[in-house]
Amino acid sequence: MKPLAGKVALVTGGSRAAGRGIAVQLGAAGATVYVTGRTTRTSRSEMNRPETIEDTAELIDQAGGHGIAVPVDHLEPAQVKDLIDRIEGEQGALHILVNDIWGQFGEPEWDKTVWESDLEAGLRLLRLGVDTHAITSHYALPLLIKSPGGLVIEMTDGTNDYNADRYRVSFFYDVAKGAVSRMAFALAHELDKHEATAVLLTPGWLRSEAMLEGFGVTEANWREAKVPGFGISESPSYVGRAVAALAADPDVRRWNGMSTSSGELAKLYNFTDLDGSQPDAWQYLIDGERAADPLDPADYR
Repeated sequence: MKPLAGKVALVTGGSRAAGRGIAVQLGAAGATVYVTGRTTRTSRSEMNRPETIEDTAELIDQAGGHGIAVPVDHLEPAQVKDLIDRIEGEQGALHILVNDIWGQFGEPEWDKTVWESDLEAGLRLLRLGVDTHAITSHYALPLLIKSPGGLVIEMTDGTNDYNADRYRVSFFYDVAKGAVSRMAFALAHELDKHEATAVLLTPGWLRSEAMLEGFGVTEANWREAKVPGFGISESPSYVGRAVAALAADPDVRRWNGMSTSSGELAKLYNFTDLDGSQPDAWQYLIDGERAADPLDPADYR
């Protein structure tokens, strides 16, 4: 079964983490996937990670799709325009856009006020996390709306309900994620008359390559990490399956303008993570705030 056969997707920021998981799962559903990023086999971004867009493209092919790696700095409008021109020239259409660019290098300055934070680093975070999404949408959406049923996924951290009354522990991080949330809302309004859909989507506690490395484990033995609550974590494939489920839903327009999570969609579309579980990290966090005693992550998988 290849429900996305014949569909063309663009996954930005797809060299690693959620972007890679999404790109591969779209490929597994039969899509042709353009995957972009700044880290290639010959050049690295300031994140200085080893994962590359070429690696992701190969994984897409192995999953049963067609992966095309294109080096793009999404802060450079000319590069983004050239990318969309290429997609139009080679495919004639774009059906799915996943705005997953983040580019965070190092940790945000948690628990520091805006006046205590490094201004240059904070503004760089905003540019990488916000400007890139706006530039990409500016050039990609005219092609996407040429085909009925287009889907735009704005990737963030936390559902709107969760973030509405919770400070995300850093001024710049909070503002960046809040801006992406509002982008999804605005795009839903603008795309509605074109029979296209914009959705805000968050993974849960993601077992990204950097997270696993930081905890000294791998995807094969992640349960051995001695980290409180890590039992609720999920692989990048989980949110990838969430995107693939949305893209294959003939009634996807019911999600226009909505905020959702991999855990919520898993129950609605009946998919699982790689281990067969259905972790719901955001419900675990919400319930944990109300509980007198620590909750067991296994109860939320």
